[in-house]
Amino acid sequence: MKAIITGENDERVGVNLRDNNDTEHVIEMEFDGEIKYHQCETYDDKAANRTPTENEYNEQARKYARYCVYLERGYDTLPRAEHPGRINAVRLAIQDLSDPEFEELFGDFYRQIRSYHDYDTDRPISEPPLASDHVLYRQNLYLGLDPLETDVVAGAQEMADAYGLDLANDSVTEQAVDTLSSADLDEWRAFADDLASLAADENVTLADGTYVDAVSSLYATYLDDSGEQHTSDPEYDPFERDPDTVLELPPIDPRSIEDFRDYLDHHLKCQVRDCFVRMGVEPPEEFRVLGNGRLEAVAAYKLLEMYPDYHDSDTETPLP
Repeated sequence: MKAIITGENDERVGVNLRDNNDTEHVIEMEFDGEIKYHQCETYDDKAANRTPTENEYNEQARKYARYCVYLERGYDTLPRAEHPGRINAVRLAIQDLSDPEFEELFGDFYRQIRSYHDYDTDRPISEPPLASDHVLYRQNLYLGLDPLETDVVAGAQEMADAYGLDLANDSVTEQAVDTLSSADLDEWRAFADDLASLAADENVTLADGTYVDAVSSLYATYLDDSGEQHTSDPEYDPFERDPDTVLELPPIDPRSIEDFRDYLDHHLKCQVRDCFVRMGVEPPEEFRVLGNGRLEAVAAYKLLEMYPDYHDSDTETPLP
């Protein structure tokens, strides 16, 4: 993939790129990543008239264009599910958890899939009755940011003082939202917006000061006997925003919870790999791994000949 940013105005950013099929794309997007214009003379304008491979090249171009604008201009153009830096920040934040913290957050997930291999293990949620043999269990994961653990701590403290907020006593990592008044919430939101701008100006990375803030309860997605996909809702989901990533695993044998922790780390590496592969670029060496990432990527690897079997940990196909 080769891309250049061709220009920017008050509303959009323009990108010109060539995909891995040596086909030119002209794309314009808004600063939130919404694509408003996409011209490609080689592929048909309508998805229904393109081959599955042409559709994938088209989607690769859009994903890569968003990634380039994010890297070069700093706009938040990437959906969380396609953001390799954000997903890797989740992986690193999980590594920082103590064993009791990991057990508290992910113990239900461990017990759920362990129950398929150890009948003495209670299952936290029931298996969907029509799941057949094709069930994946999911858990939404949300990151938080502690400004006291970043390189912008001095600026964050000065900013908090201006809003009358005490970061030392009312840490954003501990303050319960339901204890705040409407005025307090407005002050915290304004502080958070200004902090995000400061972090962007200082090039603070997503891994700086991030921690696992919360997770949802378990839920399931599955295929019924006719091949139709069904997805339940989590009984508890802490935020009304998109999660920073979704853990999504079949009922493999996790063995010990220590092994399960290692497997989650590998699963998130696979998710990062998927982000790069499906924007048509080679993943960094650390993420050239085999195994299951997200379901959508696994389906693409199975259905499209343009991709090796990256989801299959036993494949003999060389990594990119």
